[in-house]
Amino acid sequence: MALATEIIGGRLIDGSSFLPTSKMLRNQRVGMVKRNQFLGSPVLVPSQQIRRQEQLKRAVRAPVAAISEDIIKTNNKTTVPEKAVNFKVRAVVTVRNKHKEDLKETIVKQLDSLTDKIGRNVVLELISTDVDPKSKEPRRSKPAALRDWSKKSNLKAERVHYTAEFTVDSNFGVPGAITVINKHQQEFFMESITIEGFACGPVHFPCNSWIQSKKDHPGKRILFSNKPYLPSETPAGLRALREKELRDLRGDGKGVRKLSDRIYDFDVYNDLGNPDKSVNLTRPSLGGKTIPYPRRCRTGRLPMDSDITAESRVEKPLPLYVPRDEQFEESKQNTFSAGRLKAVLHTIIPSLKATISAENHDFSGFSDIDILYKEGLLLKVGLQDEIWKNLPLPKVVTKIQESSEGMLKYDTPKILSRDKFAWLRDDEFARQAVSGVNPVSIESLKVFPPKSNLDPEIYGPQESAFKEEHILGHLNGLSVSQALEENKLFIIDYHDVYLPFLDRINALDGRKAYATRTLFFLTPLGTLKPIAIELSLPPAGPNSRSKRVVTPPMDATSNWVWQLAKAHVCSNDAGVHQLVNHWLRTHASLEPFILAAHRQMSAMHPIFKLLDPHMRYTLEINALARQNLINADGVIESCFTPGRYCMEISAAAYKSSWRFDKEGLPADLIHRGMAVPDPTQPHGLKLLIEDYPYAQDGLLIWSAIENWVRTYVERYYPDSSLVCNDKELQAWYSESINVGHSDLRDADWWPELETTDDLVSVLTTIIWLASAQHAALNFGQYPYGGYVPNRPPLMRRLIPEENDPEYANFQADPQKYYLLALPSLLQATKFMAVVDILSTHSPDEEYIGERQQPSIWSGDAEIIEAFYEFSAEIQQIEKEIERRNADPRLKHRCGAGVLPYELLAPSSGPGVTCRGVPNSVSI
Repeated sequence: MALATEIIGGRLIDGSSFLPTSKMLRNQRVGMVKRNQFLGSPVLVPSQQIRRQEQLKRAVRAPVAAISEDIIKTNNKTTVPEKAVNFKVRAVVTVRNKHKEDLKETIVKQLDSLTDKIGRNVVLELISTDVDPKSKEPRRSKPAALRDWSKKSNLKAERVHYTAEFTVDSNFGVPGAITVINKHQQEFFMESITIEGFACGPVHFPCNSWIQSKKDHPGKRILFSNKPYLPSETPAGLRALREKELRDLRGDGKGVRKLSDRIYDFDVYNDLGNPDKSVNLTRPSLGGKTIPYPRRCRTGRLPMDSDITAESRVEKPLPLYVPRDEQFEESKQNTFSAGRLKAVLHTIIPSLKATISAENHDFSGFSDIDILYKEGLLLKVGLQDEIWKNLPLPKVVTKIQESSEGMLKYDTPKILSRDKFAWLRDDEFARQAVSGVNPVSIESLKVFPPKSNLDPEIYGPQESAFKEEHILGHLNGLSVSQALEENKLFIIDYHDVYLPFLDRINALDGRKAYATRTLFFLTPLGTLKPIAIELSLPPAGPNSRSKRVVTPPMDATSNWVWQLAKAHVCSNDAGVHQLVNHWLRTHASLEPFILAAHRQMSAMHPIFKLLDPHMRYTLEINALARQNLINADGVIESCFTPGRYCMEISAAAYKSSWRFDKEGLPADLIHRGMAVPDPTQPHGLKLLIEDYPYAQDGLLIWSAIENWVRTYVERYYPDSSLVCNDKELQAWYSESINVGHSDLRDADWWPELETTDDLVSVLTTIIWLASAQHAALNFGQYPYGGYVPNRPPLMRRLIPEENDPEYANFQADPQKYYLLALPSLLQATKFMAVVDILSTHSPDEEYIGERQQPSIWSGDAEIIEAFYEFSAEIQQIEKEIERRNADPRLKHRCGAGVLPYELLAPSSGPGVTCRGVPNSVSI
């Protein structure tokens, strides 16, 4: 059985149109393979063969072409020649077409088709892993052009397969690299290359890269085969190419980057403001001694005219630079564009509404919010058909209004799907602390009353205003000390996050906030209930009453006060969730590791191959965030309470509380006191709240990732000395810390990278953050936040005291006061449109346990097999999560009107699904 059968499965080969006969299978030698051999060598032992084929058949594969019988015969005749003789081998190159082309692209494509015939073509050259003993240079084939480009240029298929035929001699050895020169005018996307005709069997080159025109990038493009090599094991023929490719990717740190570049470099966040446009859009640079922050991808744009330390901005729809291969693929772009179009519709209509009918700027009742889902904005918000037709809107908007009325309606958020009034209840408020969209802020309370770490000279007494009398009646007969001792008290504490910013936030127009603390009690049923909320303001003077405690209601007035207090807690929570737990801890903190990986680890490096799917699209989505979301007057500032101070809050959290060594799930749970180490438990720890869906499901995924990473790492690093001596690996980790996180480089908590265990821990943490942690924090944003009263992103009113002028209005119409405290119609609809985009899976999403080209991404058979075992474990985890969601004993995820916890269920379809764990931070 040929190696091609081994790789892609017998059924596919037998039915492939690329395989003219089965004679190739007979001509291949069947060999015996030791445990540690790679796919580049002959086949597995027969006992392993059947099992491997069954696993490999599960993959989704692109067709793999075989060589002609003549080529095989030629090759087989050159077994042990006395004198080197030439023979031919063939490359099958898979190129992915664009779905849509603009007019310019179409014209250039036709020109390329014509000029291809006269030598302005695509030329490939094979490079051996061996060095010629005479020239001391790598052995090379003769250059070969891709055939039939002009014939196939008009094919509408998604993938087009081209061939090239190389002449090599019998001493050539095994191909390890290919160089490509694109003499066309236009770039093209090379998905893969398969070389057929060598005795070792097919050699695969998973490329997944844009090949630029020679006129833009004169050098030869280098692509390596799928066989992984540690730096010290690099074959002689590939060493210089390995180093050259990394030098090219690092660049020289100078100049403005072109969109076609593939250069990875670091810079500070000095492009969020726009002082050239307005002094009100000035924002501080994030990153450096003054305001520490992770680094982002350098673009090299020219400085602002009014501030030479700030980088000039590129405003939408013009694209920001990220390395070419990091840009969204077409299906992802289409999803994002459609979502953005939806956002424009949902933003422009309330803007017009606010202009036409200013007195209806706020929601007058909860029914106004319901209309957004039931009937849409057009029907009830004042834009009747005749007004609509006379508005100067783009034709595309009118067309969508005519062809797809649903586009103008918001989907009903999942929080309303089972119980429309669940959000009002205390049990649901508490449940979302452990199974909502931000389940990572809750902590075990160890000291009562809790204390602040802020400077008392500036921020007043450190002690909380909570007293025993506030909570004694809610502890099921326990004293406070008993409740603490039995781990029954929990807290969400945003006091120190918000208090330093409150004076500035509350001075903003239409923004009002407290710094909140919320206490929860763990009931005998195993569920949480809120028992007290503390609302703090900066002290106005030495004797000012700056802290207020609100407890569960006893009458009508206290009920509305309690509802307002919960809304302020949710607003605090929404800000920390978005700015700290979501943006900082997944998006921003991972970018330095991704940049350093491309700069310091070759594509041949086994650890780069492991991390590759977990880095997909992250640089692009982070660049889009800098352009549209976290920039001055962007969506985040517009929609969240801290306004222009949003990113300063994010930076303050980075400086005071972000620690890479606490970012792994077990370490984080123990750090927050939500678990204690316990070697007798399955994951080595015991949860203090047994029914903690995020932690329960997360630990299953964490363990699966850790087992997979350990298998992978031990395959290449059987001895810890190999970790220490791996110069690329050490350079990656060093640069991630010393450059990418340079403001915290001197912290004593950075993990060492000296042993196999160290490497497993670091890699597991990075993969966890990119996949499951981001999914848990991201894809529930619209399902939970799309109904604004459930999680208001900003508040516009404080809670009136009895002696306040507004107190009479509050008592006269508490519902009106409550709605005036929530975001306005414009703010709410804008926020809803944005979180709808952020919660959306694209059709090309790649979920945990999946990989592009799953059977050939690595040339190591043992690793491919281990990956399929990892995939199978992920599928079992999904079934276990389904089982838990149907278990009536787990009341935080099962019960009347209770949403199941699916944010860590690994798979999902496209759209807003409130489930699915993609491999990477890609939205």
